[in-house]
Amino acid sequence: MERRSFLKKAGLGLAAGAAAAPGLSQAQTAGLPEIKWRMPTSFPKSVDTLYGGAEFIGKRVAELTDNKFQIRTFAPGEIVPALQVLDAVQNGTVECGHTASYYYIGKDPAFAIACAIPFGMNTRQMNAWWYYGGGAQAMAPLFKEHNCIMIPAGNTGTQMGGWYRKEIKSLADLKGLKFRIAGIAGMALAKLGVVPQMIAGPDIYPALEKGTIDATEWVGPYDDEKLGYNKVAQFYYYPAWWEGGPMLAFLVNDKKWAELPKSYQAALEAACGEANVRVMADYDTKNPQALRRLVAGGTKLRPFPKAIMEAAEKAVYEVYDELSAKSAHWKRIYPEWKKFRDEEFLWFRVAEHTYDNYVLNSKIGAVKK
Repeated sequence: MERRSFLKKAGLGLAAGAAAAPGLSQAQTAGLPEIKWRMPTSFPKSVDTLYGGAEFIGKRVAELTDNKFQIRTFAPGEIVPALQVLDAVQNGTVECGHTASYYYIGKDPAFAIACAIPFGMNTRQMNAWWYYGGGAQAMAPLFKEHNCIMIPAGNTGTQMGGWYRKEIKSLADLKGLKFRIAGIAGMALAKLGVVPQMIAGPDIYPALEKGTIDATEWVGPYDDEKLGYNKVAQFYYYPAWWEGGPMLAFLVNDKKWAELPKSYQAALEAACGEANVRVMADYDTKNPQALRRLVAGGTKLRPFPKAIMEAAEKAVYEVYDELSAKSAHWKRIYPEWKKFRDEEFLWFRVAEHTYDNYVLNSKIGAVKK
C-alpha cells in the first residue's frame, strides 16, 4: 500500500470537523462491483465509542461508494472471539477486522509498537509517526507476514491506570496483584511482582466482581462507567503510563485489499482516517462528565505514586532490551521509533507542555469544581 499516494488523494482523511469528502456518484460507480465484507471487532457493543468507531467505518464506506461497498460489523463472539481478530483476517475467514494490535504480542512483541507501548507517544505524536515519521513503512513487513495491512482507525488518548479493590500506596502493594492488562506493560509489571492477566473486554467485569482479578484497566471514565467497574472496585488510578496514545487498527487481508477497485481502497482509507479523528474527539467530549459522575458517586481518584512510576519505567526499559534480543522486528523498528519519540518529546516540551502546564494550573482562569 502506497501511503503517500493515499495521503494526496484522500487529503489524509483527517479533516473530520471540516467538510466531509464527497462520495462517488451513481455514474462514477457504474460498472464497479458490489462488495460485502464482514468486520469482527475486539470491542463489545456496550462500548459505543470503540464499537461505534468500527460501525462508522462501515457506514462511511457505504456513503462514499453509493452503497456498492458494504462492511458489516460484528461484536466479539459473533464470528470470532475478541482476541482472535488478527487470526481471522490473516486466515481469510473474514476480509477485515477492528482491533488493537498489542493484543497479539504473543505472535510478535513488535505488534505493540503499532498501538501503544509503555512511556510512549501521545495521540498526536503517534499520528505523526505513522503518517509522516516512517511508522507505516516500518510496520508493514510485520503485518505482511501475517497476510494483513493495517490502517489507523481510532485512538483513545492517554488512558486511566485502572480500577483497584485496594489502595496502591507503594511498590509493596503491587506484590501478587492479579491485574488485567494487555501488551508490553504486563511484562514490566511482572518484574514488580504483579500477576498480569489477559482477559477480553466482555469478560472483565465478572472476573473483577468474583475476585478472579484484583484490578483491571480498560480505557477511561466514559467506557469504564458504562462497563460498571466502579461498582466492584473503589480506587481509580491515573495515568496509564502504558498507553499514552493507543492507536486502533483496521486490519485488511492483503489479498482482499488487492482485489478492491482503487476507488474503494481510497474510500476505505478515507473512512478510517476520519474515524481516527472522530473516536478521539468522542472520548474527549464524553470523558470529563463521566469522571465527574464517577467521583460524585464515590469513586476514589488517585495518582500513581512517583516511586511506582519510576520503578515501572525502569522495568519497561529492561523489557525493551530483552525484546530486542527476541524479536527481529522489534530490533528493527524500536530504535527508529524511539528516536522519533525523543524528537517529539523535545518539541512538545517547548510549546505544548509549557502551555498545558500553565493553563491547567492557572488560578486566574481556574477550572470550576
